[in-house]
Amino acid sequence: MSNRKVKFGGNPLELAGNELKIGSKAPEFNVLDIGLKPVKLSDFKGKVKLISVFPSIDTSVCSIQNHKFNSEAGSYGENVAFLAISMDLPFALKRFCGAEGINNLKTLSDHRDADFGNKYGFLIKDLRLLARGVVIIDKDDKIQYVEVLQEIGKEPNYDAALKVLKALI
Repeated sequence: MSNRKVKFGGNPLELAGNELKIGSKAPEFNVLDIGLKPVKLSDFKGKVKLISVFPSIDTSVCSIQNHKFNSEAGSYGENVAFLAISMDLPFALKRFCGAEGINNLKTLSDHRDADFGNKYGFLIKDLRLLARGVVIIDKDDKIQYVEVLQEIGKEPNYDAALKVLKALI
């Protein structure tokens, strides 16, 4: 386990899990969808996956991030899966997505086991929240892009992530 940190409100917090490496096999993970059904990475086998990771749907930056990727996801075909993962309860995600028209993202909750957060190195253990970032996985389940924001109150680099995504399809 490495000693990686992010800042939340200027305060340094340690991330649990290991840092993802470009080119390595993406770890399988188990999360829940907004209907409480189990979802795992292998459910998207053969697709390019963009995973938008965020702390809480009820914050302004997380809302902006989800709206941005929802808007982008509408212009990609069936061979790309846009996933959005947080520690929010599935009920909160369902409420937000319904109220805000978020319908192009597969919105997922890691609240039960923090499986994604631990395996992908995004879990802020002291807060039981996920750090903000983006992971892109190719159709062969290899990690192609990782951004973990050092200050989780900032937005991800959408242009850099989408450039990598476009190169993979």
